Amino acid sequence: MNASDPITLVLSIILCLFFALFFYGRKRNTHYNLPPGPRPLPIIGNLHILDLKKPYLTLHQLSRKYGPIYTIKLGEEKVIVLCGYDAVKDALVNHADEFSGRPKVPLFDEIIKGHGVIFADNENWKVMRRFTLSTLRDFGMGKEAIENKISEEADFLVKRFRSYKGEPFDNIMNINAAVANIIVSILLSNRFDYEDPILLKLVKINNDNIRLIGSPMALLYNAYPSVMTWCSTVKNTVAKNVDVMHTFIRETFTKQKKILDVNDQRNLIDSFLVKQKEEKPNPELYFTNENLTMLVTDLFGAGMETTSTTLRWGLLLMMKYPEIQRKVQSEIEKVIGSAEPQVSHRKVMPYTDAVIHEIQRFGNIVPTNLPHATTQDINFRGYLLPKGIHVIPLLTSVLYDKDHFAKADEFYPEHFLDSSGNFVRKEAFMPFSAGKRSCAGESLAKMELFLFFTRLLQNFTFQAPPGAALDLTAAVGFTAGPLPHKICAIPRV
Repeated sequence: MNASDPITLVLSIILCLFFALFFYGRKRNTHYNLPPGPRPLPIIGNLHILDLKKPYLTLHQLSRKYGPIYTIKLGEEKVIVLCGYDAVKDALVNHADEFSGRPKVPLFDEIIKGHGVIFADNENWKVMRRFTLSTLRDFGMGKEAIENKISEEADFLVKRFRSYKGEPFDNIMNINAAVANIIVSILLSNRFDYEDPILLKLVKINNDNIRLIGSPMALLYNAYPSVMTWCSTVKNTVAKNVDVMHTFIRETFTKQKKILDVNDQRNLIDSFLVKQKEEKPNPELYFTNENLTMLVTDLFGAGMETTSTTLRWGLLLMMKYPEIQRKVQSEIEKVIGSAEPQVSHRKVMPYTDAVIHEIQRFGNIVPTNLPHATTQDINFRGYLLPKGIHVIPLLTSVLYDKDHFAKADEFYPEHFLDSSGNFVRKEAFMPFSAGKRSCAGESLAKMELFLFFTRLLQNFTFQAPPGAALDLTAAVGFTAGPLPHKICAIPRV
């Protein structure tokens, strides 16, 4: 980096401002035994060796030298990095309770304030997660009712794609809107037209925040929140976007509260409002308006982002590898024909199932995973880790673990097929994470991926626009989506 690089400038200012802290007031955990890692510099720690745009690349690379568990310093904070399937499973599954915490990440902590489910912690998280899982099941997650909703939405998406008449278009907003409508149906008993300005606004601010919180400036803000207040554009923009979302949600549940019928709960918001009425006044209230607002925000963002990003990777990969696309279409013709795809078809479509799994693996949608923290002091793999230490269970290192995926750096559906063409489950397939903090909507996401993907490939052949290069480089952001590109959906029927 040269001297004019803004990141270099920021790090230089931070180094100057914090130089005195190197000598005074430094925290030392002398009785803990942390794993070794790269040698940190004063104040900046290991930030100088990190790819600030895609830190997961550096973190994965460092494991080749320091092994499956090592310590890295992000500014003054020590962080434990877990790499590879064995270490990540050991922590998240074998020691599920001990690694189920959330660290205090300044950007999230200051805006979310511990509400909702994704960045909540302790008993609030447990109550919100139990409510979320039970309510998602009540409103059809994994059942025929939600399958029908996904199929109906797939019809709208197919109609939308047909409207382009084979001409190039950017698919991001269309796929975002289609997937968003599924979680919206559970949250609000509603669906939006793809041109609805409310939906477009909500999708845009969600996409903007995903990009911003995965940016280098967000990483630096989290490392030095007190210093970075002088240039906290990222925090201010994210907070403003969250406030827009929260305003919409508060207006929505305020209206629903006026007509609430405890005997006819139509959606998740109704169910929460009923719980709110039932909760006896005490100092530890959980079903608060603040928790409801953040919970709906969490579920909207999570319910849309990862599934829609996976589908976008899927269509891009089908354009990149037309022979794989043809094989999927051949299996669709053989098993489904022109009928409506159903979840029950999946078990007799091993190649399509393998392709979808490989899209999720190769797409590597949440490469760093969500941050974890230890809930108590723990002896783990020969090291004594303190309670509350920040832990990164690096999902990219699991999905690209060469001990489990022979051609980890390639798009290779045969990772999930045996020599006879039967589908094979892989224990290192962990795109939804694992353990107590695994994705609450996993079964819904799997249903959406299969039904949307098969319906689209049943109706269209996807091609790149004439002369366009297909780049499989991931974009910068908290999730790793494809770079902006256009597609051509050529009707098959």
